[in-house]
Amino acid sequence: MPNPINTEHFWMPFTANRQYKAKPRLLAGASGMHYTTDDGRKILDGTAGLWCVNAGHCHPKITAAIQQQAGTMDFAPTFQMGHPKVFEAATALASIAPEGLNRVFFCNDGSEAVDTALKIALAYHRVRGDGLRTRLVGRERGYHGVGFGGIAVGGIAGNRKHFGPALPGVDHLRHPLDIGRNAFSKGLPEHGAELADELEQRIVTLHDPSTIAAVIVEPIQGSTGVILPPKGYLQKLRTICDKYGILLIFDEVITGFGRLGTSFAADFFGVVPDMITCAKGLTNAAVPMGAVLVRQDIHDTFMQAAPENAIEFFHGYTYSGHPLAAAACVAAMDVYKEEGLFDRAASMSPYFEQAAHSLKGLPYVKDVRNLGMVCGIELESVPGKPTARAFDVFLKCFWEKGVLIRTTNDIIALSPPLIIDKPQIDQLFGAIADVLKAEKPVPDVKTVAA
Repeated sequence: MPNPINTEHFWMPFTANRQYKAKPRLLAGASGMHYTTDDGRKILDGTAGLWCVNAGHCHPKITAAIQQQAGTMDFAPTFQMGHPKVFEAATALASIAPEGLNRVFFCNDGSEAVDTALKIALAYHRVRGDGLRTRLVGRERGYHGVGFGGIAVGGIAGNRKHFGPALPGVDHLRHPLDIGRNAFSKGLPEHGAELADELEQRIVTLHDPSTIAAVIVEPIQGSTGVILPPKGYLQKLRTICDKYGILLIFDEVITGFGRLGTSFAADFFGVVPDMITCAKGLTNAAVPMGAVLVRQDIHDTFMQAAPENAIEFFHGYTYSGHPLAAAACVAAMDVYKEEGLFDRAASMSPYFEQAAHSLKGLPYVKDVRNLGMVCGIELESVPGKPTARAFDVFLKCFWEKGVLIRTTNDIIALSPPLIIDKPQIDQLFGAIADVLKAEKPVPDVKTVAA
C-alpha cells in the first residue's frame, strides 16, 4: 500500500476539495500515453494532462534539455538582460507561426498570455494615436484564463461572479453552439456562420467601431465543452475586423501545436489573426510557459513610437523566457518536427472521429462534436443535478476502466496526446461506451423528495 498523503494543506484549483480529499485520485508517475497512480495502476491519458502534453509524458529529449539547462544556468533575468535559449526559443516559435506573426513575447501561462495580448492591443492603438479604442470584445462561454483581463473577455459566469467588476468596456458575442441544427456534426458544423455578423450588426453599431480595440476568440472553445466554429464563421470575423480596424486575437492555448493537425488552428482555418496567445503544448507542459505571437508591424509601431533608449512596452514577468522553460520550448519544437506529430494528428483524426461518433445512440448521449484530435460528448443531465452524470462517468472511467477523461458541466472533453494509436483510441472510447451502457436511470430528485 502507498504511504498515506497529507492532503489538508493544499487548496486545490478548480476542484471540489472536500469531495476529492474524501477519496483522492493521486497520479505518481507518467510515461508516454499513461499515468501511473500511487497504487501502481496504469491510466490511459485521454486529455493530454490538461490539453497540454501533446508529445506524450516525460519525453526523453525534452527531459534531457531541461536537465542540461538546470545544470548550466538555473535563472537569468530578461529585464535589460538576456540569455541564448530565450532567443532560440522565440526563433523556433516564429518559424512555425502563421506568416507575419514573427515577434514573440514570453510569459508563464495562458492566462498571462491573454492579459499580455489585451494590453498590447490597447497600448498599440494608443501609441499610434487612436486612443479612443479601449473596448474589448469576447464571446459567451469563452475561456481566456483567470486573470482579471481573461475573466472579463471570457464568457463563463462562474469564473468571475465572486470577484466583482472586472475590466470596464467589455462586450460579448454569442457563442455558436447550436445542437438543434448541428447535433452530431462530423467536423465543422454547417449552420451558424451568420452569428459572426453580430460583431458588425450589434457590437459595432452599439459602440461605434472607433472605440473597439480588439476581438478575442478561441478558434475552438475548449474548456467550455468543445464548441466548434461553423463553416465560414472565423473568416467572417476576420473580414469584419479588417473593415473597421479592429485587432483579431486567437486564443490558441488549446488548439496550438498540432491539436488540429497543423501548427496552429489559424493554419487549419486559413485565417491569420493579428495576435495568437499560446501555452500548454509550447513546452509539452514540462515547464510552465506562455507566449504571444504578434504581427511584426504591431511590434514595430511600439519601437518607432518610443524615444531612443526608452522602454517601449511597460509590461513583463520575472519569469518571462525562463531558461528552463526556454530549453523545454526548443526541445518540444524539435520533437514535434522530428517525429512528425502534427502530420500524425492529421492522419489519425479520421479514426478518432469515427470512434467518437460510435457513441451516438448510447444512453444519455445528446451530441458528439469533433475536430482534429479533440472531441466533446454532451450528455443529458440528471434532472436537478447538473454535472452529476458526466462526473460519474469520469469517476468510473478512472477507477474501473483505467482511463482519464475530462468533464465540464455534463460534457466529456477528450484531447489525447498526439502519439495515441488506434488500439488506444478504441480503449478510450470503449471505456466511455461501457460506462454509459451500464448507467442506471436516476430518478428525478423531485419525485424522490415527494
